[in-house]
Amino acid sequence: MGTVEKTRCGWSLKDQLYKDYHDHEWGTPNHDDQHLFEMLCLEGAQAGLSWYTVLTKRENYRKAFDNWDAKKIVKYDDKKISKLLENEGIIRNKLKINAVITNAKAFLAVQKEFGTFDKYIWSFVNHKPIVNNFKSLQEVPAKTAISDAMSKDLLKRGFKFVGSTICYAYMQATGMVNDHIADCYKRSKG
Repeated sequence: MGTVEKTRCGWSLKDQLYKDYHDHEWGTPNHDDQHLFEMLCLEGAQAGLSWYTVLTKRENYRKAFDNWDAKKIVKYDDKKISKLLENEGIIRNKLKINAVITNAKAFLAVQKEFGTFDKYIWSFVNHKPIVNNFKSLQEVPAKTAISDAMSKDLLKRGFKFVGSTICYAYMQATGMVNDHIADCYKRSKG
C-alpha cells in the first residue's frame, strides 16, 4: 500500500524544495527577528523573478550575507559589495545587493525604536495572523490595504524593494497571513 500524498496548495507541487517550504514555513507565524529580516530581503530579491529562483539560492544567500546578521551587513564596504556582485550563487543585481545593506540599517533602527522588529512588523496585523478562506489560488490577492500600509511605512523608514506586492508575499511567507487554500492540509493548522 503506497503513502497517501497530502493535499497542498497547487503552487507548491513543483518539487520537494517547494513542498518543504510550503509545509514548514509559508503561512506559519514566525516571530524571530533574524528570520523576519532574511525573508524581507529575499522577497525583495525576488522582484521581477520567480520565488523558486530565490528559494534555490537561499543557502548561498545565507553564506554570502553572514547568515543575515544585520550588524555585520551594515558594515559592508565597496570591496564586499564587489565580491557579492561576483557571487554566482546569489542574484547579482547591484540595486538589490545595496538594498540589503540599506535594509539592514533601517532594520536596526526599527529594532532600536520598538525593541524588536517582530513587534513592529506584526503590529500591521494586530499581532495575530489573518486567516483567509480562499477556495482557489485565483482568489488570493497580490496586495491588500494592509500590505499597502506596510509598504508605505517601510519606505518612509528607508527600506528598499518593499512595494505592496512584495509586502503581501512577505506577510504570507512569515505567517502574518495564512492563504493556504481551503482543501490544503495546512489550512486547518493556522
